Amino acid sequence: MFMENAALLRAVIENAIDGIITINERGIIETINPAACTLFGYTPEEVIGNNVSMLMPSPDREQHDGYLSRYQQTGDPHIIGIGREVTGLSKTGKRFPFRLGVSEVQFLGRKVYAGFIHDLSKQKEAEEQLKDYALHLEEQIDERTQSLKELIVELQDAKEEVSQSLEKEKELGQLKSRFVSMASHEFRTPLSAIQLSAVLIDKYAQPLENEHISKHVGKIKAAVGSLTAILNDFLSLEKLEAGKVEPSFTNFDLVKLSEEITEEMQMVAKQNQNIIYQHTGINSTVMLDQNLLKNCIINLIANAIKYSGENTFIEFNTEISDHKCMVTIKDNGIGIPESDQKHLFEAFFRAHNTGNIPGTGLGLNIVGRYTGLMNGKIEFKSNINHGTLFILSFPLS
Repeated sequence: MFMENAALLRAVIENAIDGIITINERGIIETINPAACTLFGYTPEEVIGNNVSMLMPSPDREQHDGYLSRYQQTGDPHIIGIGREVTGLSKTGKRFPFRLGVSEVQFLGRKVYAGFIHDLSKQKEAEEQLKDYALHLEEQIDERTQSLKELIVELQDAKEEVSQSLEKEKELGQLKSRFVSMASHEFRTPLSAIQLSAVLIDKYAQPLENEHISKHVGKIKAAVGSLTAILNDFLSLEKLEAGKVEPSFTNFDLVKLSEEITEEMQMVAKQNQNIIYQHTGINSTVMLDQNLLKNCIINLIANAIKYSGENTFIEFNTEISDHKCMVTIKDNGIGIPESDQKHLFEAFFRAHNTGNIPGTGLGLNIVGRYTGLMNGKIEFKSNINHGTLFILSFPLS
């Protein structure tokens, strides 16, 4: 039975995962198991009979015998019966950490010390990696915190800059609005005087029957008319930008209005340009803003006249159904390049094929905004040299 127990104990020691070393009272190694041999890199023959300090780096190597002697004399344990973390030295000179637990064993009337060695290399490596990761993470947090602080400062600066820019833009906008309003009104007085003088000159020159006088008076009237139209566009834009335009919906006869516009615009049409008006539908009354709608129609017909040649037709149609009102103006003029069509309703934009034909680029922008104020929409179709069709549609609910 004793032999069996001894064999079992030896098998346990030989197959233990942790290293096991026994030393005598003088620190000489008596036994070492395979796990300890693997850990330190020695064979049993290389260590048995040698002082256990060979497995220790300085300064523990030089002080080990002193630890053992002091314990034997005073009974004050340094490691024995306590256990602690120490550093081992392998055959190759590599240092590694391990947990050492030492027990004092009475065996055959003498003292033997058994050391149990648990390798901490992987644990320490993991701890170092975790520490490095934590340090790296902390550095990243610091960096991102600093970046965030800098971003906040930049955002505050940008906010302040934008606020100042908006304030300046607001002041500039107010200044521009006052200037446009002032200029529009101030220019009207001399223009009216010029227009009146041109009419009087034409009247007084009639008995002379001088065609040159009539020709130049006609040029003066046309120039005054063009400049007046430009001022009207600027004044309309200024009112729209300032939010001063509010639609006033009233019931009115669309057909009557359209016939008046047709007669008025026919007078300024080019030679042999004919405006053909037609209405579809039994009803002729709508509830819209008459002044805004008139401005839209006149603007579109004026464009049709301006961008079409002589001896052409301009089709002007209105239609009233149960749910909507439609106004269409179609010409056979120069058309709008496809690349320009997406910018057509932008303020001050003019198509590239307009050449020397005068214009401010504000008309369609105003038409689009007036149409929107009446809850309507504007659409168009155009082809180069094959004319343009504009469609205004308004819900009647």
